[in-house]
Amino acid sequence: MDKTYRPQDIEQRLYARWEKSGWFAPTGDGQPFCIMIPPPNVTGTLHMGHAFQDTIMDALTRYHRMRGDRSLWQPGMDHAGIATQMVVERLLNQEGKSKHDLGRDAFVERVWQWKDESGGQIAKQLRRMGASVDWQRDRFTMDEGLSAAVQKVFIALYDDGLIYRGKRLVNWDPVLHTALSDLEVLSADEDGFLYHFRYPLASGSGHLVVATTRPETMLGDSAVAVHPDDERYRHLVGEEILLPIVGRSIPVIADDYVEPEFGSGCVKITPAHDFNDYEIGKRHQLPIYNVLTDSAAMHDDVPERYRGMDRFDARKAIVAEFKSLGLLDKIEKYTVKIPRGDRSGAIVEPYLTDQWYVSIKPLAEPAIEAVSSGRIRFVPENWNKTYFEWMNNIEDWCISRQLWWGHRIPAWYDDAGTIYVGASESEVRAKHKLTDDIRLQQDPDVLDTWFSSALWPFSTLGWPEKTAALKEFYPTSVLVTGFDIIFFWVARMIMMGLRFMGDVPFREIYIHGLIRDQDGQKMSKSKGNVLDPIDLIDGIDLESLVAKRTTGMMQDHLAPQIEAATRKHFPNGIAEYGTDALRFTFASLATTGRDIRFDLGRIDGYRNFCNKLWNAARYVLMNTETECAGAARFSAADHWIQSRFDATAENVHRHFGNYRLDLVAQEIYDFTWHEFCDWYLELSKPVLQNDDVAIELMRGTRQTLIRILEALLRLIHPLMPFISEEIWQQVAPRAGIAGETIMLQPYPDVDPGVGARAATTDIADIEWIRSFILGIRQIRGEMDIAPGKSLPVILDNAGDEDLRRAREHAALLSRVGRVASVTALAKGDSPPDAAIALLGELRLLVPLKGLIDVAAERDRVKKQLAKTEAELAKSEAKLANQNFVNNAPAAVVLQERERSAEFESQVRELRLQLTKLAELD
Repeated sequence: MDKTYRPQDIEQRLYARWEKSGWFAPTGDGQPFCIMIPPPNVTGTLHMGHAFQDTIMDALTRYHRMRGDRSLWQPGMDHAGIATQMVVERLLNQEGKSKHDLGRDAFVERVWQWKDESGGQIAKQLRRMGASVDWQRDRFTMDEGLSAAVQKVFIALYDDGLIYRGKRLVNWDPVLHTALSDLEVLSADEDGFLYHFRYPLASGSGHLVVATTRPETMLGDSAVAVHPDDERYRHLVGEEILLPIVGRSIPVIADDYVEPEFGSGCVKITPAHDFNDYEIGKRHQLPIYNVLTDSAAMHDDVPERYRGMDRFDARKAIVAEFKSLGLLDKIEKYTVKIPRGDRSGAIVEPYLTDQWYVSIKPLAEPAIEAVSSGRIRFVPENWNKTYFEWMNNIEDWCISRQLWWGHRIPAWYDDAGTIYVGASESEVRAKHKLTDDIRLQQDPDVLDTWFSSALWPFSTLGWPEKTAALKEFYPTSVLVTGFDIIFFWVARMIMMGLRFMGDVPFREIYIHGLIRDQDGQKMSKSKGNVLDPIDLIDGIDLESLVAKRTTGMMQDHLAPQIEAATRKHFPNGIAEYGTDALRFTFASLATTGRDIRFDLGRIDGYRNFCNKLWNAARYVLMNTETECAGAARFSAADHWIQSRFDATAENVHRHFGNYRLDLVAQEIYDFTWHEFCDWYLELSKPVLQNDDVAIELMRGTRQTLIRILEALLRLIHPLMPFISEEIWQQVAPRAGIAGETIMLQPYPDVDPGVGARAATTDIADIEWIRSFILGIRQIRGEMDIAPGKSLPVILDNAGDEDLRRAREHAALLSRVGRVASVTALAKGDSPPDAAIALLGELRLLVPLKGLIDVAAERDRVKKQLAKTEAELAKSEAKLANQNFVNNAPAAVVLQERERSAEFESQVRELRLQLTKLAELD
């Protein structure tokens, strides 16, 4: 093995071999295990959320593959209708063209060309993450087979009366010119204004004051509503109001929706431009006046001076006209919840258009039952509540989008507007006996991207054909996803799976948290805290990082801000950590929490863990080159490490079963670092580096070193596939194991023979030795005694077992613990001045005479104590300052509290040292 672990030398080489060999495909005759990858957008690149999620899925897949299950991790990509169309339209704009210059067919062809040339970057990055997906089964939602499935589902739902076309109010994106579902709209509080207008009564007897945040919509008002029990206005119900500027008479109506306490208690009703007003309008049969175009400019039906005016320009002009008319009551600052399209960022308008809808409640009811009955289990279980809350209040799903890229709706219209649904125009004509002289035109809209994604668990396996893959792998085993798409995707897959497959699409849903930065902040370019997983794998210097983040931006004006933030967060660039360190970090973070804080300090620690494993393997290989085979006798340490490995393996299996990869990582880390490397390797040295030790005992230790390391590599493999494979290739021949790859080896099980091998006495002896040596190390630390100095130890209150262990394991105590001698204090003798460590009832005494200069050590400790007490006082003063506590970022306050607690701990330790030194005077 190379002296130094260099991930760049092994990772891509190993992955290419794995993929070329076809080892990611399901093999064997075990139980089927299947995970569907949440299909990333074809426009996307691997971000931290993807990398985190993919690590979890790959670890589960590799674990089950090694358990002997026929394991399929199904890959694929989503065509991402809006996102992809936006990318290609921007490219056309750079050429001075628009999609209309090309026409629909040529534009779609251009999108396919872009997809083939530039799309799928994320697939290359998945390979860098070590994803063991079956690339031979790779799918794309616009593939011929998946498109046929989409079409079949649409037609079936339409024929069953569950898809319909209707004119309803939708969320309209005036930049992309398409309808959006509620889930594609992001609403956030923004600073705005509340405008109070006076609406004159037609009778001339006064006016009513209405308040609005969107003055431009008043041109479409159909009524003014008051609460039926509001004594102030009850007598006015039924009267008419003369709508200013427009001059239209509109009625005063009574409706329970109105809150009498809000504003004046009078509400303007605009059915064409507000969802609540639309429902009120239906209840009172109010006329609907649309005042906006699909670009959110003022419509031709408004007064001429406003026609074609942008909605926000119209807002200013209308407010000015109200003021000139003496009808502006007041304007007040107001926090407004603004809805924006999640792709364009444009403010969305409620807009009345013809759209296609899925009648969702008949599909939702069995999907609710599937979870409530336990046929599908959420992990953690608390996500059931979120799922039920949304499903029990679900609204019909608007599935049409005014785009060119996507699955075109299989519906045709004749000149009279009659709708015909079918797989093709020829099928429609044949089905409805339409002659060639009847002109048909296909609906120009495409389906919501999530419609095709809802079919993913069965369309990727070949449905509607009855394929062998569909029979074997549906229902799939587990879905791994973030909580942010439970409604977008998870619920819809359940509904569609039950409808078209007659069974749930997956048995379990593992919901993970979302990746944040180390301070709990959302990662974003403008904050400069965003991380690219590939940068963490390969490393990147600061200037290259700045250039990468600021070059070719759509919003050039943000470049200086992003550059400054990047330099602040990453002053030294990003170090090279390798894939395995990144994956192990993600696994360690896979808790049940909602938010996951990613700290570079943590990945740095796991890069050191990789080095530790690499160096341990080199030690094992160097010490097992000869005399491994043959009759062997096993030491207490050999028995102990085997028992510890079996206990670790048992715990790892349990944690995998509970989807607690954080605990899997913790178990593996603790065993590898603290038990195998820190203890067993050290305990092996007195055996292997002593010519007086019997050859059978040496063989036993060598065989144990190889056996444990080889099994440990298999245990680690699902989390750290590259380093485990690279080392295993060296170790397996020594262990007498044949095989081309670690990934197809069996996952370690608890060895039923451990009880026979690992005698209880041996295990107890090693635990006693560890405690003994740790006690001596504690004394060294407290008294600042050099680690290499051998110390005499006196046993006080020693029992027969203590004396036996000290005698039988004197070589281990001497070599590993740097113990010069062990003697027992005779009964009746007074103990010397000594530092003391407790081992149960046993007291370990280290005589300090001649070991340290008590006076000098006391002076050193006093100086350190004074310095630490001063730091503690400063920290406590800062925390006592309410201005700091109330105004500093929460993360900064938390960090200061942690510093203060650390100083308190140090002060306690230093005072304890002074007390012990005083006992030596």
